[in-house]
Amino acid sequence: MKDRLIYILLTFASVIAYGQVNLSLDADKTEYAGKDIVNLTIVLELNGSDLVQQTGFQLPDLSKFNIIGSGSVTNTVIDPATNTLITQKVSRIALEPKKKGKIKIGSVLVTVNNKIYKTEPFDVNIREIIEKRSLAANNSNEVYLNMEIEDREIYQDQPTIAILKVYSRNMDNLRKVKNIRLPQQNNINVHPINFNKSEIDPSGYGNMPSQILAMFMIFPNEAGYVEVPAVSASVNSYSNKNKISSNKIKLNVKRLPEGAPDCFKNAVGNFTVSVYHAAKEKAEAKKPLNVVVKVSGEGNLPDMELPKIAASPDYEVFAPKITTKVSPGTSGMKGEILANYVVIPKKSGTISIKTEQFAFFDPESREYVDLGQKVLALDALSHDQVLEARTTVEKVNEYTNNLLETVNTPVLKTTSLKVKEKSKFHWNILLVNIAILLGLFVVYLLFRTWQKKRALVRETVPSKPLGSVAETEKEIRELMKTDINDYFGYLENLKDHSEYEKFFATLEDLDQEVRNQYFKGSVAEFKTFLEKHKGSALAEEYGMLQQKVQIEKYSPVKSQEGLEELLKTIVNLYSQISK
Repeated sequence: MKDRLIYILLTFASVIAYGQVNLSLDADKTEYAGKDIVNLTIVLELNGSDLVQQTGFQLPDLSKFNIIGSGSVTNTVIDPATNTLITQKVSRIALEPKKKGKIKIGSVLVTVNNKIYKTEPFDVNIREIIEKRSLAANNSNEVYLNMEIEDREIYQDQPTIAILKVYSRNMDNLRKVKNIRLPQQNNINVHPINFNKSEIDPSGYGNMPSQILAMFMIFPNEAGYVEVPAVSASVNSYSNKNKISSNKIKLNVKRLPEGAPDCFKNAVGNFTVSVYHAAKEKAEAKKPLNVVVKVSGEGNLPDMELPKIAASPDYEVFAPKITTKVSPGTSGMKGEILANYVVIPKKSGTISIKTEQFAFFDPESREYVDLGQKVLALDALSHDQVLEARTTVEKVNEYTNNLLETVNTPVLKTTSLKVKEKSKFHWNILLVNIAILLGLFVVYLLFRTWQKKRALVRETVPSKPLGSVAETEKEIRELMKTDINDYFGYLENLKDHSEYEKFFATLEDLDQEVRNQYFKGSVAEFKTFLEKHKGSALAEEYGMLQQKVQIEKYSPVKSQEGLEELLKTIVNLYSQISK
């Protein structure tokens, strides 16, 4: 019985060893920089002559990468020890990441002998892309601009959002970046979203403080690989002005699908078209009228070709006046564009004003939408028909107004006269005006009485002799002098209760009070004053204190020891200044 069992186990082992399938998917590393190429290796090993690969490699979703290259090789050998045929197929895929962060790479599938084999999914980490361009030789003052675009694979004329950030180890440099110039190039259209600076992030890339400077939309108007040029800005300081530039980003712009209608031009998004007669008057033959073609929706609205009014023998049309009302949206520029045409009907009767056929491509559904022509039907009247359609009152009013506008007499200028409705007298308005006049008269009497009393008091009080300018300034300073010991005690209480926001707000109030005693508005003026009257050492100590306060204020982690030391410095310095 034991011999039979051993024989069965050996038979199963030989079968398993004879027909074995190994499938693996690996990356060359797990963490990549923003511009590194991700290399994937797929290995399929078939041990046995009866194993047949029925399908090719079914790749996972790689939409978050650009495939820039691939290749495969197949090797076949016979193991001399076991006389087993071994077939090995190796495929390599080179990928360029579109986004930063952690990206999951799914399983590769293959079918061998009616059985599906798959690999295990894994994650790769793409670090943030930052190109550093030095502003100065001092590392503590370097400033970097970085342009970030999340979606780098888009259709032609479809927008993608770009974010401009600034990085610097010195937080004060972030506030000096100005004069931002967005990229300009023939194959892209750029529209700003906003230039509102965000709050400073103290824990940016590489623990450098960062700040968002601007957001803008980019519309590539040609397919292929489109490189977005760098964004430039200037860093202004007291001594000089430096120019800095951001990184460049390459977009993979896909061609629009085949099967576009003949009337499709370059509209990408979601739009509606309408045509209407702008004025309320009736259309009259051989007289101009305003016709508006309105295109509304969201997409490449400011850059697309608008549908025009088609030519017709029934009317004459002139070049339109374009009015644009757009703002940034979630998937493009949204709003409406009005094309105001002047149209002159050539004949009386019913005429149809038609627009050109219009179609657009919807990126969400990936389909073309043909809106066709829009038609405005008008009944153009002849001049006699317009006169007959008027009522008797309208005729009389028009005749009277025309007469008064065209005829002047030596005595009366009648052009200013019009047929007006008879008005009635309002007693409420008269009573309100009388009450206002009485109130003003009472206020005047009270003012005169107060002036007489003030003159009597001035006569009885002897005038105080005036002192020198220095003595007057000293008296005012004594009156404005604040007991800073109250601030010291309050700051100590806030520190003990870890109320950091109130601590720094109170410290700013203390500094403002002390500067007001010496009639100095800004920190720079007060520092100059201290250097001139209190000595350069005290002025330097004041400047160093301001830097320490900024560092502690924007530090992400605040400690009691650091605030204790800062409070001691504050008490010592302001006590010396207020002596």
